[in-house]
Amino acid sequence: MTVETAGAADRSGPLTGVRVVELAGLGPGPFATMMLADLGADVVRIDRPATGGVFPGKPEQDLLNRGKRSVILDLKRPEAVEVVLQLLEQADVIVEGYRPGVAERLGLGPDTCWERNPRLVYGRMTGWGQTGPLAQTAGHDIDYIAVTGALHAIGDADTGPRVPLNLVGDFGGGGMYLVVGILAALRVAEQTGQGQVVDAAIVDGAAHLLTGIHAFLNAGAWNDRREANMLDGGAPFYTTYETADRRHMAVGAIEPKFYAELLIRLHIDEDPARQHDRRAWPSIRAKIAEAFATHPLAHWCSVFEGSDACVAPVVSLSEAVTHPHIEARGSIIDQGGALQSAPAPRFSLFRTTLGSPPPSPGEHTRVVLSEWGIPNVDNLIELGVAS
Repeated sequence: MTVETAGAADRSGPLTGVRVVELAGLGPGPFATMMLADLGADVVRIDRPATGGVFPGKPEQDLLNRGKRSVILDLKRPEAVEVVLQLLEQADVIVEGYRPGVAERLGLGPDTCWERNPRLVYGRMTGWGQTGPLAQTAGHDIDYIAVTGALHAIGDADTGPRVPLNLVGDFGGGGMYLVVGILAALRVAEQTGQGQVVDAAIVDGAAHLLTGIHAFLNAGAWNDRREANMLDGGAPFYTTYETADRRHMAVGAIEPKFYAELLIRLHIDEDPARQHDRRAWPSIRAKIAEAFATHPLAHWCSVFEGSDACVAPVVSLSEAVTHPHIEARGSIIDQGGALQSAPAPRFSLFRTTLGSPPPSPGEHTRVVLSEWGIPNVDNLIELGVAS
């Protein structure tokens, strides 16, 4: 795979030509627009005048803003709101992550925007959604996945729920669903000339991600408690085991032939037919754990290399970039000392390119406003409307 770096003007991809205006937010919204930028869209992020923010590093290190351009506008001023509306006249998509009603109070609600551009796709990213009893309350990833049942299902039986980073809520249930909604709405806009709101709520997306688990539950094949099922660490053939050097190997030998291969490679005398006998699970787990504990991680990597036992080493974030398969595919790359994921997915008609590094706030104010035909840019900057 070839991974190149390209500026906004040089990007290629399936979304080349699509213009996106992002009203700066946190987490899932920026992740969604990063994905759109990875796919070739021209994403202009409207940043606020310097307010600090919650990102612990420099703005130039915030990878969720890679491939974008930054314009600073003071949206408390009506002149700045007018500039945004002028940008939206030429845009295909707007993305905002405010609490319900905030964009309307700013003068940037959907109806106002559609007066300028009726085909505009209006992406709204929230945790609780635009409606419902919690819509106006604060929350974070952990809260959203808690009320869907997802958090309850993850973790050890004895120690309580385990926080799965913010992958299930913010990025999986939030940002990814916003991207899906935007792409679907863009298709409708192209066909009809009519834009629409995409209400992407993390609670909706996280609940939707549970569809497969709901199927097991409905079929009576899922116990509604932690570590008591095939896919939650309860099964001895789908969990992790500690090695002699206190590292871990991940085992996912679900199919009978893969489970049989696991037992052979571990030299365990155990009847493969007992794989799904829950009464046997404690003794099987003990045998597998005892086997893995006899040698270090490197030994087991060698033992299972090229096998169909569905066993892989548990590597750290910094180690992942040098894993042979990850390295061969270029799934995680090091760009100028910044470890990051490569754009995904891949396309047969486009070469994957990595967007420009995350911009500093306001880095492109003058060039973007001029390029998009906004009049009196120098005056806007002098007045502090833009910076």
